[in-house]
Amino acid sequence: MTRIKRGYIARKHRTKTRLFTSSFRSRLTIPQQKIKALVSAHRDRDRKKRDFRRLWISRINAVIRENKNEKDYSYSIFMYNLYKRQLLLNRKILAQIAILNRNCLYMISNEIIKSKFPGD
Repeated sequence: MTRIKRGYIARKHRTKTRLFTSSFRSRLTIPQQKIKALVSAHRDRDRKKRDFRRLWISRINAVIRENKNEKDYSYSIFMYNLYKRQLLLNRKILAQIAILNRNCLYMISNEIIKSKFPGD
């Protein structure tokens, strides 16, 4: 069986890997650096989703607690009342409303508090 030389294909692969890892400052070899970088990227994509959810919750909670009309009203009670009344607004939208138009979020929370649900 004859020997097959990979020639420029192997060189192209090594060059591509070297360029991918060229900006890293590490004592690892180039393949190890690439693996570590890809693992970190995969892990942090999931982490970003968690971080944004925490941020949205803290923003909503801060605005809800500022509302002077109700004492001892928090994020958890607000979300419970939203789901009980079947107002399905996700946390991202509620956080945007909290930042851009606090009065709108105050109105939503006050209407929820005022309206009596049949199960109450």
